[in-house]
Amino acid sequence: MITAVRSNKASFKEVSLTPGFNVVIADRTKDSKEKDTRNGLGKSTLIEIIQFCLGSDAKKSGLIKKPLASWSFTLDLQIQDEPFSFTRSIDMPNRVLIEGDVSAWPIKPLKNRKTKSLDMTVRDFNEVLGYLMFGFRSHEEVATHKPGFRGLISYFIRRGRDAYSTPFEYYRKQAEVDKQVLNAFLLGLEWRYASEWQDLRDKEKLLTNLKRTANSGLFRDILGSMGELKAKRVRLEASLRREEEQLRSFHVHPQYQEIENRCNELTSEIHRIENENVTDANLLGYYNQSIQQEHPPSSEDILMLYEQAKVALPDMVKKRFEKVQEFHQKLIENRRRFLESEIDRIEQVIRSRREVIKNKSDERAGLMEILKTHGALEEYMHLQKLHYETVSQLKEIEQRIRDLKKIEQETSELAIEQVLLLQRARNDLEQRKAQTNSAIDLFNTNSEALYEAPGNLVINIRPPTGYQFNVEIERSGSQGVGSMKIFCYDIMLAQLWADKPRSPGFLVHDSTIFDGVDERQRALALQLAERESRERGFQYLCTLNSDMIPWHQFSSGFDLNRFVRLRLTDATDHGGLLSIRF
Repeated sequence: MITAVRSNKASFKEVSLTPGFNVVIADRTKDSKEKDTRNGLGKSTLIEIIQFCLGSDAKKSGLIKKPLASWSFTLDLQIQDEPFSFTRSIDMPNRVLIEGDVSAWPIKPLKNRKTKSLDMTVRDFNEVLGYLMFGFRSHEEVATHKPGFRGLISYFIRRGRDAYSTPFEYYRKQAEVDKQVLNAFLLGLEWRYASEWQDLRDKEKLLTNLKRTANSGLFRDILGSMGELKAKRVRLEASLRREEEQLRSFHVHPQYQEIENRCNELTSEIHRIENENVTDANLLGYYNQSIQQEHPPSSEDILMLYEQAKVALPDMVKKRFEKVQEFHQKLIENRRRFLESEIDRIEQVIRSRREVIKNKSDERAGLMEILKTHGALEEYMHLQKLHYETVSQLKEIEQRIRDLKKIEQETSELAIEQVLLLQRARNDLEQRKAQTNSAIDLFNTNSEALYEAPGNLVINIRPPTGYQFNVEIERSGSQGVGSMKIFCYDIMLAQLWADKPRSPGFLVHDSTIFDGVDERQRALALQLAERESRERGFQYLCTLNSDMIPWHQFSSGFDLNRFVRLRLTDATDHGGLLSIRF
């Protein structure tokens, strides 16, 4: 229960609250203008301050403004009959000052060296409040999605216009899993099922995306179809066997490179010698042809030549004819002997070269046999590299096959998990029938107090989404009835939690909840809140504009003025909650 809302600034109008029904009224004497923030008086600001002191996100509170620098706000409240004061400043919004007996707290505040006061981080503070008000310690839960204090308290202190859109959301487009977890917890259902449903939906979405991508062909280059992958595996396994056999039969010769170089040298030498033999063979053919054409001249030719010489050179030709003939004969014989000698010499050189060629060819053949049966280290390493690449490709293909099989297997397991979860959730819901019936009965009774026909709170389990909540009230087409659905639901939550050992103990509504609501239903709603808060023992606080109060619709004996804890007015510049505008 909230007992007071205070500030360190004297201009702030302190709000003191009592058990049961409490109203803060804003008397509007002037027409509101667009620039009159929050209607200028501070009804919504009061709710922001309460949320701020209970650990709301400072950036979203709307209080972190330059005009409020150096301001701090204090919330006095009783939790399980123990008084506490929580103070949070605008300048240091990340810490909360604590006053009260904290001996039973799961997380203890520490003494601040500067202020000498107990304080703690906002995060730890929210964890403690979750335990004190809802009996819940989020850090002990392993569920992926779990309730937190900030989400739970937002159903008891709705702030902002978006908080009054539907009963099950405290802001627009709230995540489905968040709605299910929080409302299931508040209604006394097994909220962990909602978390499990979301886990299964996430898993299903992932598998669906994988299948869709694979079927579209975009994923085929990455993952491939099962048939393609198996065919690639067969091909790679065959390549692997061939490469393994090559590596087993491969012998590395330590002088492989030297032998290969020697083979190249021998080949070059053999080619050079063969070229020399070809040259000498051509010369030998010429000499053989020449020796065959060498014949001694006839006696008549020599005589004719001799007679011509005596006539032409009488003084020089003195020898006898026989001498001349003898000279010619010797000349021919000498030339023949020279040619025969050269022929013998060339033939001997050619034979010698052929012997060298044979020896070098035999040496090269031996070396080539070594190269044929052995390999170089570089070649072996190249074969190993190719082998490792094949092994890597095969492992990748096998992993892809396993991934596809896993997708297929997990798809089947997912369907089984969904069915089993559905069975467990429905059995659990049946076992909690007394709790759900209590919530349904309270909502129906609350709605019947406002309208002639009772409304319905519907709690279903629908695969694959999980919990499904809905509220129905006749004439639900109008904005006013939509707001009263929220009102009846919130009152029902306050009624349910009022009986629990750990409870917030309060319910706070902004005047927004009564926008568009008929005067008659407004009056009945306020009277319902007063009666239930008094009889059930919880605190109800609402802010109202004076022109929204249905004075003439209240039942006789109901005096709203008895419950007014603070009046704000725009009649003076200092009539607002803060006495300043920002």
